[in-house]
Amino acid sequence: MYQKLQTGRAAAVTKSDSANIPSITGGTSNNGCLLYIGGTGDVKVTTVGGDEVTFSAVPAGTFMSTQVVKVWSTGTTATNILALW
Repeated sequence: MYQKLQTGRAAAVTKSDSANIPSITGGTSNNGCLLYIGGTGDVKVTTVGGDEVTFSAVPAGTFMSTQVVKVWSTGTTATNILALW
């Protein structure tokens, strides 16, 4: 199955063990975002469903289609991560 990824906004992600990625609307409701991984490594995230999971050895140039609200500092070694909405 072919799925076309389209987004209208993008911002650099600040990895944090306490703060979520800000909502694109600026409100308190956060529907999450997709991620672009610019530099190879592990990516620990919290999903919109509240799951904490680590994606191991994510290659550079990967688009992660899981909706996330947080990219953890601890457990994330990947670099140049972008949030896409």
